[in-house]
Amino acid sequence: MDKTGIGALIIGLIVCALGGYAIWVFLPEVIASAKGLIGIIVLLAGLMLVIFGVLVIKE
Repeated sequence: MDKTGIGALIIGLIVCALGGYAIWVFLPEVIASAKGLIGIIVLLAGLMLVIFGVLVIKE
C-alpha cells in the first residue's frame, strides 16, 4: 500500500468518526431530517404512481 492509500484510509476513518460524533450530538435533528426524507420519498413515489396511472389510462 502506498502513502496515498494510507493517508486516504486515515482521513476516511477520522471523517467517519467525526460524522458519528456529529450524529450523536445532533440526534433530534437527525431524526427530524430522516422523517422529512421519508416524507419526500413517499411523495415522489406517489407522483410516479399518478404519472404511471395516467399513462396506463391513455392506452
